[in-house]
Amino acid sequence: MALLEQMPALVLLERFPVPVLAVAEGGAILFANGAFAAMLGRNAEDIQRMQFADICTTVPTDGPVLSVVHEHADMIVELVDREGSTVRAQMSRSALLRGDDPVALATFQDLTERLWVEEL
Repeated sequence: MALLEQMPALVLLERFPVPVLAVAEGGAILFANGAFAAMLGRNAEDIQRMQFADICTTVPTDGPVLSVVHEHADMIVELVDREGSTVRAQMSRSALLRGDDPVALATFQDLTERLWVEEL
C-alpha cells in the first residue's frame, strides 16, 4: 500500500495496458498513455498537442467537451489514427466522477477488428 501511495498518478496511468486519455473542458488533450498512442499509431507527445475533436470524429464539437464525453460514455466512438483511418473504440465513463471536475479521464477498448468481422 505504501508503494502505491508514493507513486505519482501519471506513472500509474502510463503503465496501464489499456488506452487512457485525459481531456480538459476546452477539448485539449492533457494526457495519453502509450497504449492510447499505439492504438492510433502516434506518439503520446503528439497526441497531447491535439484537441479531442482532432481525433474523435463521432463526438459533436458544438457543446462543452466534458459534457459530450460524459454523454458518450460506454458508447462506441470513432477515432482517427495517424494514417487517417477510423479506429472504432468503446469509451468508458470518466474515472473522475464529480460534476465539477475540470478533466475527463477515460479508457478505450479498440473494437475495430471485431466490429469489422461482425459486419461481414
